[in-house]
Amino acid sequence: MWWPLSARLAMAFVRHGCAVSGLCPPGHPLRFISGIESVYLYKGLDSLGSLESAILAARPDLIVPGDDSVVWQLHALHARNIELQPLIERSLGDKDGYPEIRSRGAFLQVAHELGIRIPSARTVLSEEDIKSWNADTQAVLKLDGTCGGMGVCIARSRAEAAAALRTLSRPIGAGTAWKRWLINRDPVALWVGNRHEKPRVTIQEFIQGRPANAMIACWQGEVVGTIIVEVIASQGATGAATVVRVVRNEEIERAGQLIAAKFKLSGFHGLDFILERETGAPYLIELNPRCTQLGHLRLPSQGDLAATICAKLRHEPQSAAETVKDSIPGNTVAFFPQAFNWNPKSPYLRSGYHDVPWEEPALVRELLRSSWPERQWLYRAYHSFRPLKREDEVEF
Repeated sequence: MWWPLSARLAMAFVRHGCAVSGLCPPGHPLRFISGIESVYLYKGLDSLGSLESAILAARPDLIVPGDDSVVWQLHALHARNIELQPLIERSLGDKDGYPEIRSRGAFLQVAHELGIRIPSARTVLSEEDIKSWNADTQAVLKLDGTCGGMGVCIARSRAEAAAALRTLSRPIGAGTAWKRWLINRDPVALWVGNRHEKPRVTIQEFIQGRPANAMIACWQGEVVGTIIVEVIASQGATGAATVVRVVRNEEIERAGQLIAAKFKLSGFHGLDFILERETGAPYLIELNPRCTQLGHLRLPSQGDLAATICAKLRHEPQSAAETVKDSIPGNTVAFFPQAFNWNPKSPYLRSGYHDVPWEEPALVRELLRSSWPERQWLYRAYHSFRPLKREDEVEF
């Protein structure tokens, strides 16, 4: 994906003395930071082969996916390349948990069995499954394998839920895949692994409240670092956060520990919650099996999550000096460039910490522009006939 989170996390690893290589399409933000040793091309006509070749060439100690589709490709590589299995498990977690991690419904069932508070949820296979849903309860339908707010519909009735299910369950055809590759420059769009399974949709009870996100750094089932934020503003009702407030929440921390231990997680993972409006109780709504946009934030109490993983790789305790050096002031963060792009007049750009990577001026300049795919003539021509509808910023 064309998010800046992978570039920001790569910067943190470089700062901590790691040798970092990247795999990405042309024009990606990863190509605009200094200190990266090698950048490999993610080839759309052979994306899985590109990933495998890059891993074999770089011989890393850790793979850090910044996108859900890359996680699914790593699962596929684990199944086909015995040589890479130990590295992939060290980077993601135990292989036995991969099927449940790929299914939102199965994952929430495991979370429920662990005693974690979740909304009512189940996998729906047909419109008959919708009929038994409480008609007086709003519902959220989510398509497996999607991220960043895509593949999510909020339904206010059974009829809306049935219509959303028909839309989300539509298989990805060859035309759509080629469009995503040619127009959106998604290197994984043509990968057959994206289309060989029937789309699976989960329906969840809609919880009124404020979103909250946690990013956990894990090592062999142990949580070694956590950052928790409440969402102040986001890209639409179901999109990524633009402004957040760093908080502490013991119940969310405990949920992360239970999930990490159950799946023997390693590397970075994100947990999404809704804090119920009336009680503030956190409801776990999904797992992001990859890094999120919180991993590079340096907090006074613990430093950044990249530092915690670096310490584990080196078998060293994390330096106490690192936890306070250049830490963010205050507890409100306006992400760059998301907060600026969605609302240039946002008061949080001045009252909070505006997360600009000033140490990488080339990256700052690139992020202030439209993404590389959006600047290509084919993208502009396509969307001149099919204009994009942009969600308004939502404040919670």
